[in-house]
Amino acid sequence: MKIRFLGHSAFHLEAKGLKALIDPFLNGNPLAAARPEDFTKLDYIFVTHGHGDHLGDAVDIAKRAGATVVSNNEITTYLSGKGVKTLGMHIGGRTTLPFGRLKLTPAWHGSPILEGGKIYYGGTPCGFIIEVEGKKLYHSGDTGLTMEMQLIGEEGIDLAMLPIGGHYTMDVEDAVRAVKLLHPKQAIPMHFSTFPVLTGKPDDFAREAASLTQVIVLKPGETHEM
Repeated sequence: MKIRFLGHSAFHLEAKGLKALIDPFLNGNPLAAARPEDFTKLDYIFVTHGHGDHLGDAVDIAKRAGATVVSNNEITTYLSGKGVKTLGMHIGGRTTLPFGRLKLTPAWHGSPILEGGKIYYGGTPCGFIIEVEGKKLYHSGDTGLTMEMQLIGEEGIDLAMLPIGGHYTMDVEDAVRAVKLLHPKQAIPMHFSTFPVLTGKPDDFAREAASLTQVIVLKPGETHEM
């Protein structure tokens, strides 16, 4: 399994029966390690919430690559109206897909969709537990620290992708506390440095969480193999 960090909260996953993107914010992302046109064949795009730095280029990529976008039901309804193939779910829902299983998890954040000066209701933000090749990957989405992470940890998380930037999400201090609740075997920090207010440093997280899990610090474009 290959997990490539594309910058911000965007990842490309490649595993048996699965080629997918998570939160494909590429255009307008100063740290993006890929372009939307780089992806010509995908199975799924997982979108945690409606903010432009997460919904990103999902419409353009999904249409070109033939991907199904998975998100909450409000976002998938919005995207279906744009001719995108979708699968709508909600918090706590779990389903079986060709590659394995998928569950939507709680995330404390907002989810408006901004388009043409208008705001569209984007439902409840979420994270994902992606089960593939016998591993459980948890992408938390944008979230603050929450006790729900203790329940998520009971799932048996192999790899957690957690925001550390602060201001809009957990900072390093709270991300370390999240690790204590989640007990993942490995953790990758995300959602840092893209904008000036996202001041959390991945090296600080790696140092503070070193006794709790194996921290994998990726620069945009780098790949972690499991």
